[in-house]
Amino acid sequence: QVQFVESGGALVQPGGSLGLSCAASVSVFRLRVMAWFRQAPGKQRELVAHISPGGNTNYTESVKGRFTISRENAKNTMSLQMNSLKPEDTAIYYCNTYPGTSPWGQGTQVTVSS
Repeated sequence: QVQFVESGGALVQPGGSLGLSCAASVSVFRLRVMAWFRQAPGKQRELVAHISPGGNTNYTESVKGRFTISRENAKNTMSLQMNSLKPEDTAIYYCNTYPGTSPWGQGTQVTVSS
C-alpha cells in the first residue's frame, strides 16, 4: 500500500517562497498521476495541482503562475515550489495520487503571515 511523507512546510512572510517535497513508498508512483492538495482551517481539502507521469501539469486557478509542481519518477518524489505566497495559501499541504484515492499522509503545515 502506497504511503506518502510530506515535508518542507514552514512559517513564511507574504510574498515569500517555499518548497515542499513528497516521498512515496512504492515504485508504482511513476505510473500514476500525482497531486498536491491542501486543507485550510475550517475548509474542505482542495486540489492544488496535479502532474502526469510524463510531466503534464494542471493548476487550480488561485495558484497559477505562482506554484510549480514537478516530479522525479526514478526517486519516487514530487515537489511543489510556491512563490509569491499569500495569507490565503495557509493550509496543511498533502500529496496523493490523483484525485486523492490513496491513504493520506500527515501533511505539512504552511503558514503565510507577517
